[in-house]
Amino acid sequence: MQERSSVAELASTLKRELNRYSPGGKLPSSRALVERYRVSPVTVSRALAQLAAEGLVVTRPGAGAFRAQPRTDATPPGDTSWQEVALSADAATEPVPRAVDASGVLATLAAPPPGVVEFNSGYLHSSLQPERAMAAALARAGRRPGAWGRPPTDGLPELREWFARGLGDTTGAADVLITAGGQSALTTALRALAPPGAPVLVESPTYPGMLAIARAAGLRPVPVPVDAEGVRTELLAAAFQATGARVLVCQPLFQNPTGAVLSAERRPEVLRIARAAGAFVVEDDFARRLAHEDAGPLPGPLAADDHEGVVVHVSSLTKATSPSLRVGMLAARGPVLERLRAIQVVDNFFVPRPLQEAALELVGSPAWNRHLRTVAAELKARRDTATAALLLDLPELALPYIPSGGYHLWLRLPDGTDEAALFSAALRAGVAVAPGRPYFCAEPPAAYLRLSFAGVAGPAEIAEGVRRLRTACDEVLG
Repeated sequence: MQERSSVAELASTLKRELNRYSPGGKLPSSRALVERYRVSPVTVSRALAQLAAEGLVVTRPGAGAFRAQPRTDATPPGDTSWQEVALSADAATEPVPRAVDASGVLATLAAPPPGVVEFNSGYLHSSLQPERAMAAALARAGRRPGAWGRPPTDGLPELREWFARGLGDTTGAADVLITAGGQSALTTALRALAPPGAPVLVESPTYPGMLAIARAAGLRPVPVPVDAEGVRTELLAAAFQATGARVLVCQPLFQNPTGAVLSAERRPEVLRIARAAGAFVVEDDFARRLAHEDAGPLPGPLAADDHEGVVVHVSSLTKATSPSLRVGMLAARGPVLERLRAIQVVDNFFVPRPLQEAALELVGSPAWNRHLRTVAAELKARRDTATAALLLDLPELALPYIPSGGYHLWLRLPDGTDEAALFSAALRAGVAVAPGRPYFCAEPPAAYLRLSFAGVAGPAEIAEGVRRLRTACDEVLG
């Protein structure tokens, strides 16, 4: 059983048994709970912490856990309605409202209830994460002299050099900034490149987290459609001309959510069109280390073909390792690098040195390449299992493109399908999926859903998830 499910089940069991103890009464010791319920000490600790957070138990270091005293009537909450006025005071003068819609991001971050098949995850399942290698890397990093001191604000030179090696001869370590993951890097890039109220061109559909970043910064996302060969360059040129935008955000490799790869013919066109418009291209290279075993040779980053400082490159180790290894990078050349550096320092000071040291230990170990080979094979196997199950059990859901990298499939629903109703029906059937609407910044051309095959335990769970999705579709589609 997954650790998260074990914690939830133990917490539920202990909650039911609390009435056996008087207020202030001591619960069995952690060792006794481990033996009684045959769970790990970590599971017991987390279950008790969950009950403590709910105010049901009180934990005292060295003494144990005790049933909490009944709550007395709380003081009535104060009137906070004044905040509505304060938060909207600048709405009349702001060119674009800065209200943040995090629903699309939360759809991939929220853990579904125990027993629900997690087709909405944005990260690798724990069985695919290099947990032992990361633990060993962190242990070695913690013993390095100075590992707990303040790092250089730009990041450790060796880590910057490692990232730069993947960007060809045009980029060196001096052009790289270490960031707290890819989301932080994208936030810094958009704040540096566009003032509030400015348009920013985005692929359509695209990653909801990036749309949330843009809107939170007061920017106006403008969609440019994507097909199987990536962003459509004839529409890109027209969008730059019509809007006067100075930024394009794109994912040339295994685009989220379509899985498309920017074709060899369009790659130089994107750079040429952006340069002619006097614009930057923010390249989100999030999935390079998630290529499938049958992907073949990968095209290099756009940054490797950029000789005029058009590309601001974003990459991260997080997707290929663990949600908690939040180590990423920004790379740029020319005056824009100083602006990126200034925003990065003001927002974060620096990425914690132990995390950088651990990342450096990990990517420099023999376990790193073994891990990437394992992930490549596992993602291909899971993709094949998912596509076969969908074609057999859900032929009415169109799968226009089968990707050779990334961790998800982009499915078009039958015309007229209510995405929200299908999402709710899927949860009732025991499977969590991501509706397609948050991936569009304007009116979507059709109804879609994104199905992730990386966050589940394996082929058996994929098959069961598709079976449950069939049940949901029968309820909604009739």
